[in-house]
Amino acid sequence: MKLNTYTKRALAGGAISMIVILGGSLMLGKLSGYEAKDLIQDSLSGLNTLCNTIVLASATILALLLTLLGLSANSQSRLKIVHYKNVLIIAKLDTAVFIAALTSFLIFNLPVTQSEQIPAHWYDGIYYAAIGLSSILSGALVVVVLMLFNTTDNIIKVVGFGMKDHPIADMSEEEKEKLKS
Repeated sequence: MKLNTYTKRALAGGAISMIVILGGSLMLGKLSGYEAKDLIQDSLSGLNTLCNTIVLASATILALLLTLLGLSANSQSRLKIVHYKNVLIIAKLDTAVFIAALTSFLIFNLPVTQSEQIPAHWYDGIYYAAIGLSSILSGALVVVVLMLFNTTDNIIKVVGFGMKDHPIADMSEEEKEKLKS
């Protein structure tokens, strides 16, 4: 699948966000199992809040996409199929982020720090996995929001400002000839 410029920019923004979040978290250095266990206990409420926020944001974005589709369908301007494909990509990615955040929320609620069955040396892996997962979820949400922004920006230009020569505007041959002259 060929990605358009807007999608590439959104992916780059999400990757940069993920790297910054992950890098900041990893600046703590190498941990021992017991230090990691303490950090997990201290950060669990924040991780749960993050996942809960991403779940709520993803659900809200899906509802906003329905509004966007209604606006697109009811506008005087005709839109190319690429616009609807972009909206579909956003919806799919947003749904994946929603499912991943909800699953992570459930996993972060497991009482791993209370268990005596988990060896101490596993906690550093659990801690780094939690940090990695939270940075991936945050970066993915940034990608979704940037893609939604680009789609909204395009809709405003075509529907609001009436730009007939925009890449997502579907013009008749007659309209194309008028623009050339």
